[in-house]
Parts: sequence; C-alpha cells; structure tokens
Amino acid sequence: MADDSPRPGPRFRWPMEWLGILPFAIFALLFLILPTMRIVLGAFQTPEGGFTLQNMIDLNTDSIRAAYWTSIKLSFYTAALGCAVGFAMAAAVVFGGLPKGVRSPLLTFSGVASNFAGVPLAFAFIATIGPVGLITVWLRTEFGINLRAMGFNLLSFWGLVITYLFFQIPLMILIITPALDGLKREWREAAAVLGATGAQYWRMVALPILFPSILGTFALLFANAFGAVATAFALTGPQLNIVPIKLFAQIRGDVLGNPNLGYALAFGMIVITAAANLLYIWLRVRSERWLK
Repeated sequence: MADDSPRPGPRFRWPMEWLGILPFAIFALLFLILPTMRIVLGAFQTPEGGFTLQNMIDLNTDSIRAAYWTSIKLSFYTAALGCAVGFAMAAAVVFGGLPKGVRSPLLTFSGVASNFAGVPLAFAFIATIGPVGLITVWLRTEFGINLRAMGFNLLSFWGLVITYLFFQIPLMILIITPALDGLKREWREAAAVLGATGAQYWRMVALPILFPSILGTFALLFANAFGAVATAFALTGPQLNIVPIKLFAQIRGDVLGNPNLGYALAFGMIVITAAANLLYIWLRVRSERWLK
C-alpha cells in the first residue's frame, strides 16, 4: 500500500560561500557601523540622554569654525599636491620610458607608504627634518643653511602638509596608475594621424578621459587627510587647531571636555568624509566606462 503522507521539504542551507565574509561583516559591525550610529545619536543627545540640538548649535563658534577651516585647508593642499606629484610620477613610470624594473618597486613602496602614518611617521620626520633632525643639522653645519631661520618649522601647518604628503603621494600613484594603463594606444595613434601633437593629445583626449579619475582621487585624498589624527597630534600636539585634535580633547575624559560636543564634531567629520568618498565612488564608476 502506497504511503500518501506528506514528505518533508528540503532543508534550507546557508550558502557556505558567505562564511568567507563573515569575519569582515563582524568587524565592520563592531568597529564601523555601531560606532558611527553611536556618534550620530550622541551628537543629538544631552549628557542625560535627552534629545537636543544644542550640540550642533555649539559647533557655530569661532574656535570650532576655525578648526574646520584649518582642516579643510590642510586636506585641500595635501590632496592637490599629492595629486599633482603622484600623477607626474605615475605618468613617468607608465609613459616616460623608464626601465621596467622601476615600476614594481615603486608600486610596492607606494602600497606600504600609503598606509604608514601615525606616531612612527611623525617621529621619522622629526628625526629627519625636525629642529635638530639629521638633515636640518647637516644643512646647517655643512652649508650654513638654517631652515629655522628661513622660516621653516616642521611643527606647524606647512610642516604637517609636508608630512601628510608622505602617504598622500603614494596613494595617488596606486589609484591613478591603473587609469593611465587604461589609456588605449589607438587613441594616441589616431590623434597623431589627425595631426595632433603630444600636448594636444593630452589636453584634448587623455586628460578629459582621466579627469573623473583625477577628481575622484582628489576627493579620496581629501577625505584621507581630513580624518587623520594620530600623525597630526604626535607631530604638533594640541597647538594646531584642527578638527581631529579638538575632537580628541573633547572625548578623552577631561573635566573641561564635553563628550556630546565631541560627538557633534565627529558627526561633522563623518558628513564631510562621506561626501568626499561618495564623490570618489561616483566619479570612479564614470571613468571606468571609458577605461575598460
């Protein structure tokens, strides 16, 4: 006699390939998503936990406005200089006829240097071109060149700009090199057939195609510099009025600190860096349509 009882359906099995990204998902949840949510909530809370807009209103003070403006200038200058120098170096490697053995070490060094920041980077620059650094003392004793007397001070705004370029330029090289590789040889040959010079090819063909990549990388470098705190604090201490240092002063637990104002400062940084990163992603998608 046939068994007419219903058979159990197939069991649901979680795709095993998702286990590969589980550590990343947990890491992102614990150290990115949850802290960001805490910052956003804290920016609109009183110390007792009630809702308030006073923290956002308190951002409109002379000291905090000056800190944001200094951070924006620092990020803009380092991003602009990083893009210019990094583009020139990448173009020299890709199109400049340099030996093939130069490219691999340069990209390897750029991969390391773009992630080298914080206290070790600050100490390296202080030991090199600080007030009693190796190069500073060598220039003064051997050539009579006194960098301090000439107005150069590593522990200042422009000293921080020079320090930031150590990781901004390599980051530009890493990102723009694939875009330069994507320029097709047929485009240059077609421009030459039509009578275009090398300068005209770059001005009318190559740079318009690369412009979204360059502008997107500029936005990424801007966000990278805007959020850096360890290098700035280790190099200049609290004497430089930028947002990350002011934020650190608010949340480190001092009696005079205001953690909720610190959350508001961090919220402003999140908005600016998120806008810069979204601009980078959008421009990168646009540039990839040409460079495929």
